[in-house]
Amino acid sequence: MPPLTAREVYQQLRDVAQGIRTLKRLNEQAVAGQVLVDIEGWRLMLEVEAHQLRHCLHCLSTDGRALAGWQRYGTDPVSLLSTWELAQIERRLAAPESA
Repeated sequence: MPPLTAREVYQQLRDVAQGIRTLKRLNEQAVAGQVLVDIEGWRLMLEVEAHQLRHCLHCLSTDGRALAGWQRYGTDPVSLLSTWELAQIERRLAAPESA
């Protein structure tokens, strides 16, 4: 099974920004600056600094594939988000009960 691509993970984030999928926080920054979220079965570890989404640190899809290699090639799924999409994700992450 091939690893996830940055584009596949970006699509999940984009769908959340557009209200197609729901995002749920699974922790309250157990590690400073890291937030674990669930997007309808997809698990993402996001780096957040001062309420700004910086990077996707890890992703596991519903079929068990993991995001691997984007750090080496410089294509973080977060960098593919438009300014509007990024703002929508950050708004949902800042909400007390992300949905």
